[in-house]
Amino acid sequence: MFESKSGVLLIAGLTFFGFAFLSNAVVPALMYADLPEKTAEELVNPQLRYQFEELGRRFPDAFVAAFGEPPTSGDVEGWWNARAAEALREGRDLYVGEGCWHCHSQFVRPVSNEEQRWGPVARSWEYQNELQRPVLFGTRRVGPDLSREAGRRGSDWHAVHLFDPTLTSTKSPMPAYPWMFDGSPDKPKREALALITYIQWLGSWLESYPLYESYTPAPIPREGLLEEHNGQ
Repeated sequence: MFESKSGVLLIAGLTFFGFAFLSNAVVPALMYADLPEKTAEELVNPQLRYQFEELGRRFPDAFVAAFGEPPTSGDVEGWWNARAAEALREGRDLYVGEGCWHCHSQFVRPVSNEEQRWGPVARSWEYQNELQRPVLFGTRRVGPDLSREAGRRGSDWHAVHLFDPTLTSTKSPMPAYPWMFDGSPDKPKREALALITYIQWLGSWLESYPLYESYTPAPIPREGLLEEHNGQ
């Protein structure tokens, strides 16, 4: 059997499969075995904090109903970080549960000048955290890759897009998620706020990246964005 053409092809196929498994699975696993996996709390970076607090400014009533009234004294920083981590976990679960990964990849490949469309090529260290278990590389791009989505669009845009995608992208095949809102896109529920937080986290760990459109990293506000609302 092994001297026949089919036998040679079988052995060759198994050999290449074994080599691919060794180089793409075993070796990377050994290389990063000692690299600690970050928790959601450790993933709350300045860019994500800015986006999360801006959600509170844009949708103050909905934000307070979903996450509570932000404190004005005590461990204010800890409160914001904890709520942001909660939103990240819930948003990621919604992203997976609603099948968003079926149409949106989270992996910029090193081919075909993809970095000119989506941003820098994806690196291994970006996936060493609890929100990437399992990783959501994706194989289809019915919609754009989202691994560099953070800060490219405002949270109000994402709210409208989730409520009815055709309002922002006329021919979008994406389903609408009106159940995440109390009747209109300016009244998001906790689910919508959490999902937007997760989307605004994707790529926020990069200080800057050469997108095909202008991008300026969002600064951390010196004062809480809800302070004005709380004082009214």
